[in-house]
Amino acid sequence: MHNMFFLHYIDINFITALQVVLLGFIGGVLSGFIGSGGAFFMTPGMMNLGVNGVVAVASNITHKFGKAMVGSSKHGEAGNVDKKLAVFLLATAICGIQLAVSINNLLFKGGSGHGAAKGAGANLYISLVFAVILTFVSVSMLRDVIKTAREAEAGAGPSMKIAEFMRRLNLPPIIYFKVADVKVSLWIILAVGTATGYLAGTIGVGGFIGVPAMIYVFGVPTAVAAGTELYLAMFMGAYGALSYAYLGFVDIRLTMLLYLGSLVGIYLGVYGVKVVNEMYIRLVTSIIIILCVISRVIAIPMYVRQLGWVAMDPGWDRYFNLVSKFFLFASGITGCLVILFHVIRAYRQRRGLHKTLQVVHEPASPEPEAAGT
Repeated sequence: MHNMFFLHYIDINFITALQVVLLGFIGGVLSGFIGSGGAFFMTPGMMNLGVNGVVAVASNITHKFGKAMVGSSKHGEAGNVDKKLAVFLLATAICGIQLAVSINNLLFKGGSGHGAAKGAGANLYISLVFAVILTFVSVSMLRDVIKTAREAEAGAGPSMKIAEFMRRLNLPPIIYFKVADVKVSLWIILAVGTATGYLAGTIGVGGFIGVPAMIYVFGVPTAVAAGTELYLAMFMGAYGALSYAYLGFVDIRLTMLLYLGSLVGIYLGVYGVKVVNEMYIRLVTSIIIILCVISRVIAIPMYVRQLGWVAMDPGWDRYFNLVSKFFLFASGITGCLVILFHVIRAYRQRRGLHKTLQVVHEPASPEPEAAGT
């Protein structure tokens, strides 16, 4: 029987290990902040470090389980998890994950063609799905943020046009979710669950379908959408991890290194959700995703050459990877610093307010009695 956790591994030196930990920390902050799981940053980041795309997805979805458990617990304490909605989404998300695992496995083992680098077909497929889906998501979010910013009331909530249309469509059976305080058609829930599972299994990013769908299609508040997605990701991560591990694509070392960074970062991200304006969350999210998409698009010519589809000097692969890696880390580090800046500022403001209240409530010292009385 083959080793389930080291069948497709790379050599990990000290510098590579530090970079993976940094990927985990930034991904953890982003995960807690926007409820995406942070895989949109960590999966391509590992690919830039030389990890095959399928192994990166498999190791990340394994890591997703534990991190999502921590994140959903924190959101649950704040009342931001609708467990009933998560269960309905999970019903078809498992089917989506299984489909994604099968396709990635097929492309890795036999979809590259003769003379092509091993796994190049899967790398190209993962990159293309990543670019197409997340471009659509990020542009949609950015357009909504710009539209919201133009409205008279700053910080207005996200557009509810799609959610209102779905309510008018009224496709039975309609199910009410108490925590999210929304009514949604079962058929729409099942479709979103399938798409979320497929993307989670294909590129390790399910939250960028699940979260926007809950916000814009279901009409769920942003904080509840983020918390519910992390709760759902806990179960999707467990199923995806077992499916990929059985095929030998999980490198448990990468998973553990991601944990070292992400379990610290996620606490900062969850705190950031409480103190940062909702519109600002969507703006930061959309910009980071766009930069990550650009990073993955830059890497695509490298995989096309490895497949033998174009004649190009193999030496160019190094430069494509370096530029791709620069865009990815620049977007992640910048976004992380912006989030941390707001978290620190809010923390200092809270401490200042607390000190002010202490001074106000302290009893005044009794004045000394006048002499001779």
